[in-house]
Amino acid sequence: MEAHYPKYLLYCLLITGSWLISCLLHFQYFHLSLSASSIAATRRAALVVLPAALDASFLPAPAVEADDKRWSASSVAASPSPSSPPPAASCEGRYVYMLELPSRFDMLRDCVAGSPLFDDMWSWCAITVNAGLGPKIVPAAGNGSDGDIIPSTGWYSTDQYALEVIFHHWMRRYECLTDDPAAATAVYVPYYPALELHQHLCGFNTTARDGPSEAFLRWLSSQPTWAALGGRDHFIVAAKTTWMFRREPGGRDDGCGNNFLGQPETGNMTVLTYESNIWAPRDIAVPYPSYFHPSSAGEVAAWQARARAAPRPFLFAFAGARRLKGQLAIRDRVFDVCEAAARRGRCGLVDCSHGLEGSITCRTAAKLVALFTSARFCLQPRGDSFMRRSSIDSVMAGCIPVFFHRASTLEAQYRWHEPEPVRSGSNDDGRRGRYYVLLNSDDVLEGRVDIEEELSRYTDEEVAAMREELIKMIPRFLYRDPRVRFEGEMRDAFNITMDGMMDRMRRIKNGEDVTLKGDDSDEAMGANDS
Repeated sequence: MEAHYPKYLLYCLLITGSWLISCLLHFQYFHLSLSASSIAATRRAALVVLPAALDASFLPAPAVEADDKRWSASSVAASPSPSSPPPAASCEGRYVYMLELPSRFDMLRDCVAGSPLFDDMWSWCAITVNAGLGPKIVPAAGNGSDGDIIPSTGWYSTDQYALEVIFHHWMRRYECLTDDPAAATAVYVPYYPALELHQHLCGFNTTARDGPSEAFLRWLSSQPTWAALGGRDHFIVAAKTTWMFRREPGGRDDGCGNNFLGQPETGNMTVLTYESNIWAPRDIAVPYPSYFHPSSAGEVAAWQARARAAPRPFLFAFAGARRLKGQLAIRDRVFDVCEAAARRGRCGLVDCSHGLEGSITCRTAAKLVALFTSARFCLQPRGDSFMRRSSIDSVMAGCIPVFFHRASTLEAQYRWHEPEPVRSGSNDDGRRGRYYVLLNSDDVLEGRVDIEEELSRYTDEEVAAMREELIKMIPRFLYRDPRVRFEGEMRDAFNITMDGMMDRMRRIKNGEDVTLKGDDSDEAMGANDS
């Protein structure tokens, strides 16, 4: 037995060695698999950072094609498509890092399934369903009703202040999101300043109006991403006009708005609003959302054809409300002119002046779309500020907008979205734009210009040419449905905004001057408060 001991010892050593090698290989495989899983999970969590409330069950999950290269919106930790990601070169200079906000800054945290807030038409829970598009519009059944003009797909009762939510959902599907702030050209801040302000818009003390946004800005400026450029590579959407965020410090407690855009932090960021101050621009204006959110290029082409062919019995139309005590003389004059012309079948009018009933009427998309597709021109006098959501509605309807202030024009406000003006066929005073009419409000109020007479001078050929230019612009001013993959090729308002933003951010990082130049042309007309 002893003679064979070395042989048995060798066998034992061989068996033990094989076992150790197997264990080591198994452990290494397990370790690598665990590491890869952890990295993948971290990447997914970093790429999709929407607050949990926006992923609640009341928001339908987007129908994402199997070959979609973007992330599904069905959950916060959505899994990537099995398809290969887009080539890195396609995202060069376009990467965006999206911040993850603490739950205390989530404005939709109470919008959970079953909440009675969904039954309140004035709550933001009700208006931000369907990824911010609002309730789907169901066309009315025949009989010449207002709803006849609305197609069966792509139209929603979109609230004019819902862009923060719509834009956030689009950013979730942005193809060049990154989880590496150092690799990003820009940092998107998914905070909703307008929804926050909406809770205490008017009549609250200044502490109540300013406090929440100031707390948010303190948190934001303490983040590591802020330190690199002091926030100059950050951008945010504030879905109201610039004036609502520029309340003067020390103002009266019974006023409206807050001082969000007066804070030093927002002075460094790029802020997207519905209207900027064209004489001292700092924030950038982007279009109000319309009611039309198509999911295919075919839907857009079909609507353009419908708007082009719509019978237009009215010379002009107006939808809006008078202001108390004649605070806006130009609106009163527009009302008077339209009411007088309506008796002769020349003007279509939707009067929003009558309290709650009037407000609901002017939130009814079918009435507004039916009105604007029935008129050649749509009057756009200023309201609480120079820009009106109605101006975007008139673009969608192919109704030539008539402005009374330079600062109200799409050309002055939406510099990224409005194509370069072509003044072919304009007369010497330049009042005839390529697709709009600009009248001086002082001339109208003082009787030197008669609105109806002035618009009657345009020939059928001129009107058709202006309308055609307007209809061509429709894609540039609409926001596609962010929940689905778009069929066909089309650049919408979101695409154009992101192109402008990425160009601006690249220039900032290159040390270039991106200060916006004020437009002082025709300043007297634009500054007119009538």
